Amino acid sequence: MGATNSKKGNIDNAIVHAGTMRSLRDVPPAHYTLKLTSFSIFRDTKIGNYESGVFEAGGYKWKLCIYPNGNAKMNVKGHLSCYLAIADTETLPPGWEVNAGFKLFVFDQVRDKYLTIQDAEGGIRRFHRMKTECGFDQFLPLGTFNDASNGYLVDDCCVFGAEVFVIKHTGKGESASMVKNIASNIYTWRIDSFSATDQDKLTSEEFVVGEHKWKLDIYPKGNSLSSKGESVSLFLRLADCKNLPMHRKMYAEFKLRMRDEVRGNHIERKVGQWFCESSAESWGYAAFMPLSELNDVSKGFMVNGVVIVEAEIMLISSFKDF
Repeated sequence: MGATNSKKGNIDNAIVHAGTMRSLRDVPPAHYTLKLTSFSIFRDTKIGNYESGVFEAGGYKWKLCIYPNGNAKMNVKGHLSCYLAIADTETLPPGWEVNAGFKLFVFDQVRDKYLTIQDAEGGIRRFHRMKTECGFDQFLPLGTFNDASNGYLVDDCCVFGAEVFVIKHTGKGESASMVKNIASNIYTWRIDSFSATDQDKLTSEEFVVGEHKWKLDIYPKGNSLSSKGESVSLFLRLADCKNLPMHRKMYAEFKLRMRDEVRGNHIERKVGQWFCESSAESWGYAAFMPLSELNDVSKGFMVNGVVIVEAEIMLISSFKDF
């Protein structure tokens, strides 16, 4: 039996430890590959976990779930967590149960090999309504994973994978990244006669940032029980959400801003959210700012009845299927 090299974290032969077996192999994962670029942004964005696109194996649909800083729900610290999750469970019959043996992978880019992690002795996991996700809380120590000499994270890029049941290469995968420093990422909306409007909701024209179309929605008198008549409500909406593939989400970090045209003391609030194909979803603040402050002409937020709001999109997720 080989030994783990404490310096490089390399594994020569199969090693069984704490109910898992770890080994190296040359052959890539048969069913799914997930490539994450700009991984440090995934890690630092506090999105919790990243769910891959859906892939099919053994007659069921699955997803890979990566927790860059460990699964906080399981109190994991100092490790990257990795799981296999069954998808589209609403299409399965009542009382469904799926028993699966699977392997999860991470690519060693230095040695051109795949570290394979699976349950020892070919263990089978049971997926059911109360347990749709199985895998490894302590998939890899963060110190080992982040050390580029180990090959798992090189040039801020890493590759994971999965095999479920029968080995059959589907050739399907995705390349995902977080994109920041987006060109022309600020949209300014001048709303004339804002003080005279009697409409409950105003919507901006479409604007394009990061190859996606967006709109701003503003509610001059508020849009909820808590803000109605007390605050202005301001939201950002993904206008071309219908173009997102089914079951896919797009993460965005953005600022919503009300401009102070007198002193430049703008009010802005930051939002980080996932957008999906539902056209009803918009994100922002029901109580963006008090109406009393907006209507105070000395504050500079409304000048001659005109209000100027902005959306600044700093970061969006991007993926390509292959």
